Amino acid sequence: MVDEETNGEAENLRVLVADEAQERLKRTAAIVVELGHVVVARETVVSRVGEATRRERPDVALVELDRSQAHALELISQIVKEAACPVIAMIDAEDPEFVREAAQRGVFAYIADGENDELQSSLEIVLRRFREYQNLEGAFGRRAMIERGKGILMERHQIDEGQAFEMIRAHARRMGRRAVEVAEAVVDGHLLLPPQASTPPEERP
Repeated sequence: MVDEETNGEAENLRVLVADEAQERLKRTAAIVVELGHVVVARETVVSRVGEATRRERPDVALVELDRSQAHALELISQIVKEAACPVIAMIDAEDPEFVREAAQRGVFAYIADGENDELQSSLEIVLRRFREYQNLEGAFGRRAMIERGKGILMERHQIDEGQAFEMIRAHARRMGRRAVEVAEAVVDGHLLLPPQASTPPEERP
């Protein structure tokens, strides 16, 4: 079945940029803005990125780390564990071993720093990939919610899957809402209702 809740490309991303080097942070933030995204926070203390993501609620955190820092990988582990959003790591040069370790610690992607044009191109590619991932994740979430709503209606009204979906879709059209919003209301309402007593088939009218 085609997911009629998929609405094309997502809106521009809300990005947190973190870098202990002020000038480098300004440059990265300026490129993010030039690419059409919104910088919702700039953090100069990298160890506070997790806390900042919970406070600012960005879509993604862009964290620049000096590969030469002995604690860089520990910082990545801390950030990924504490952050309330996916993390993209930026390093000052290509280093396959460092990148492999960073990936194992949970970063969404990495970017090797370079000249402005090169950095802009890398940022554009990785942020576009993240947006595609976000769209796909959102589509799966919407589909799962509709499936849950259908399941509840099928159980309560003793109807099949097609009839349950048509109930959701018809109500959405009448109310001028999206199908996923109707399904969410069904699920929320179901959670508030007492369990429905099961009636043996032979006693049903």
